[in-house]
Amino acid sequence: MRPGEKIPPLLPAAEALYQQRKANFMADRPSSRCLPHGIPDQMLIRVPMKIVQNPGLTLILYEEFARFRQIFSDGRGHPPVTNPAWLGYSIGKWDGDWFVVDTRGFNDKSWLDDSGRPHTEALHTIERFRRADFGHMDVEVTIDDPQAYTKPWSFPMQFEFLADTEMIEDVCDNERDAVHSIGK
Repeated sequence: MRPGEKIPPLLPAAEALYQQRKANFMADRPSSRCLPHGIPDQMLIRVPMKIVQNPGLTLILYEEFARFRQIFSDGRGHPPVTNPAWLGYSIGKWDGDWFVVDTRGFNDKSWLDDSGRPHTEALHTIERFRRADFGHMDVEVTIDDPQAYTKPWSFPMQFEFLADTEMIEDVCDNERDAVHSIGK
């Protein structure tokens, strides 16, 4: 969000779901059951990630749950959504210094953030990545979900390069904490 800007209101069904999650102290968050974070939540939790650029394909590797995203930049468009996914289907292109990632085809099982903001399968995200200087990347994320929010909204983020840091394997295995969560 821009300074002073607020997240637009949720539509009634999405608002009811959001209030239910808050009343339940977010005990049913997907990551508590070893299920992946979605977009933008995966970037908001600030776990290490690595961006690998190749001609026609950029990969974003996330340390948590050893997840990855494929961003096709070979000129293809979005295919029909036949199998909605946790991280959607991403295509990218360059717009000056910005790498613009257009993602659709999400399932509705993830949350937009750890506070439980919902989305539907109509979610469409636009992420804009720009290397500000060595060690810093500016990111702008736009959320457009006409079935959950009254209008699209955007917010900025910044990432820092972690020198001399390698990603480690992270596997959510043998989950035993959920039984201790507050809520139902």
